Amino acid sequence: MKKTVSFIGAVLLCLSSFSQTLTLKIQRAFGEFEADEQMKNGLSSLYVIDAASGKVVFEKNARLGLAPASTQKIITSTTAFELLGTGYRYKTELWVSGEQKGDTLWSNFFVKGSGDPTLGSWRYTETRPEEVIANLIGGLNKRKIKHITGTFLYNADEFPAQVIPGGWIWEDIGNYYGAGADVLNWRENQYDIVLRSGSDIGDSVEIISPARNFVNQLKSAAKGTGDNAYVYFPLDGYSPVITGTIPVNENAFKISASNPQHTQTFAMELAAGLKKSGIGFSEAGFGHPSRETVLGFFPLNNVKTTLVAQHLSPSLDSIVYWFNRKSINLYGEALVKTFAYEKQRFGSTDSGVAILRRFWGEKGIDESELNMYDGSGLSPLNRVTTHAQVEILKYARSRPWFNAFYESLPEYNNMKMKSGTISDVKGFCGYHKAKDGKEYIYSFLVNNYSGRASAIVAKMYKVLDHLK
Repeated sequence: MKKTVSFIGAVLLCLSSFSQTLTLKIQRAFGEFEADEQMKNGLSSLYVIDAASGKVVFEKNARLGLAPASTQKIITSTTAFELLGTGYRYKTELWVSGEQKGDTLWSNFFVKGSGDPTLGSWRYTETRPEEVIANLIGGLNKRKIKHITGTFLYNADEFPAQVIPGGWIWEDIGNYYGAGADVLNWRENQYDIVLRSGSDIGDSVEIISPARNFVNQLKSAAKGTGDNAYVYFPLDGYSPVITGTIPVNENAFKISASNPQHTQTFAMELAAGLKKSGIGFSEAGFGHPSRETVLGFFPLNNVKTTLVAQHLSPSLDSIVYWFNRKSINLYGEALVKTFAYEKQRFGSTDSGVAILRRFWGEKGIDESELNMYDGSGLSPLNRVTTHAQVEILKYARSRPWFNAFYESLPEYNNMKMKSGTISDVKGFCGYHKAKDGKEYIYSFLVNNYSGRASAIVAKMYKVLDHLK
């Protein structure tokens, strides 16, 4: 009996010694990281726990709120799984009102959006523009409608007119990753600009498409410098400004910009689909829908309405997969607004974030640790603690949707984790199983570092490598 007790004691002592050794290794590595010249004026936070026991392995500045960049997406996606469910699907519906006489609809037709960020996206077969349009028009064809006399409307009053979250910076919102989420999104609210550069550094860059007015300040840069082009919305007109550089000797170099006229783009493509199907309509009545052309309440009071077609988005687990794998900011903003839309029937960012914070507050996380302004992490105003992120990741491991969430996380440095990057901000948070079988949950955030991002990333990896 004494031998058994002694053996158990030895094992526990060995495990305790190993844990202490790992803690000391990380402590030394993190100390070197903090002393690095790149962190001379920076702030950093690292929190690591044992996934099985929840015991803290290492902690430094874990309750300090820092800008998390896209690591914040793990908070939005786990909240979405809890509040909406893995099988949640957005609905986009086509309704008609009034009477149909013969093959003519003597009234308006309405598209009722619900904030689906995948509508018209190229990432899924069923969401591609031609599939969505064909599905909606198919409902009219089934009713043998050949003429529409009314106006195209949509339910713009169910989401705020300002689709961009507060705190996003001017440099971001003109580019594809700065597209805001609306009640009716289309093609991820972005479009491509095709460019042709010169053969010498400093040469002007030609805009091949689209055919619209731009203030073009682009220049050619050295080969291999990549996409350093930025699109700015105009303050005093309709001509976006494009500035920055692309590499020399490019004949069809693509950059992507956000499309503030996404609803109008959808309307034009729907009109083209109607013409192709042989359905006539009034060009003036179809027009260019805006927030002045809205469906007030649905269904309309004292007006007969009929549902003629419905498009369903991919399920939430698929949306979260792309949200985290490709860090699609639009998806995060749509999800946060969906929290508010489902609960209050008005999809505002502020209400959605408040619902998110309240949810985690009820789970024991101090709401002050989730000082968030958006759902994607793009805003530099966001402040989140590594402690909160690790607690949320720990909670996720116990949920039935965990496998779907885990698979959505990218892999960096041979570790399963979400990364985050905005100006002078870098972060990583996720899970790792060491060679000895022990599993860890961690969050590592760095703000206001100097120098190259690639250099700070290599130094962060060096610290995290001790978990392997």
